Amino acid sequence: MLAAAKKKPVPKKKVVKPAGPPAKELFGAAKTPAALQARAIGFYAKGCLAGAAALPVDGEAWQAMRLSRNRNWGHPELVGLVQKLAREARKHDGWPGLLVGDLSQPRGGPMLTGHASHQVGLDADIWLTPMPDRRLTGQEREDLSATSMLAEDKVSVDPKIWTDKHAKLIKRAAAYPNVERIFVHPAIKKALCEGTPKEGDRAWLHKVQSYWGHFYHFHIRMGCPKGSATCEAQAPLPNNDGCGKELTDWLARVKPKPPAPPTATPAKPVRPAPPKPALTLDQLPAECKAVLASGSPDVPPAPVPAVRPAPAKEATTKKPAAATK
Repeated sequence: MLAAAKKKPVPKKKVVKPAGPPAKELFGAAKTPAALQARAIGFYAKGCLAGAAALPVDGEAWQAMRLSRNRNWGHPELVGLVQKLAREARKHDGWPGLLVGDLSQPRGGPMLTGHASHQVGLDADIWLTPMPDRRLTGQEREDLSATSMLAEDKVSVDPKIWTDKHAKLIKRAAAYPNVERIFVHPAIKKALCEGTPKEGDRAWLHKVQSYWGHFYHFHIRMGCPKGSATCEAQAPLPNNDGCGKELTDWLARVKPKPPAPPTATPAKPVRPAPPKPALTLDQLPAECKAVLASGSPDVPPAPVPAVRPAPAKEATTKKPAAATK
């Protein structure tokens, strides 16, 4: 009987570790947009932006906040959308004007602080604090804190703060065809679900998704625009209003946990998981190298007051969850 042939060992694949500085350092250092055709490149949390436009820091119905971050840039369609929402909400809904938080960096890409997404110029944070009837100073735009909509229980909105005008503002944003998702705190989603008549128009609720944080602002996300062939779309949303089990599960996630009972022996400290390594340029779409290498356009960047940056009081680190952001 012939002896069984020995199997040749399969050589292990060599793991090539990404080299170079973190991409957030490269994109965070870019102060002007890439002089290329406007397009969103890659995925919302792993990409970059070519041909960005700046949202003017002041408009007839909006003011940009945290100017020292230089994050008032986006795909031209996003910038136009924010301006349209500001004007129409003032005209039709009685909203005095938008305080606009982060859009993207001049060339998109990973940010030094705050966000995992906002990389392709299709995301915008809109504060739920109404714009005051005066122009804020540069220092006020750094220091002013956004208002939380949450009640003390952290799973419902505060009726002294939350109003029907807040709901109308979010509904108007969700009504635009090029808006694909809107992220809000589960307590805000709950208020929208309960405040929308069962027999009325509830189709817009489909776009409003619960997510971590987002208790002081709502996050608008556009779908991939025309001309952005390498923009990666998200998976379609479930075909429901999100007011059932999905919302119940989210409320359970964010509900404050009761304090643990005292024990005779102290619990063994849990070693925190090591942080994920930062993305490098090689891990982003290949076009992002051209975006970084592109010369600056003729137009100067939006003016940024020389003020000290304030701590990002309202910024929340995105946590992993069942929903994809």
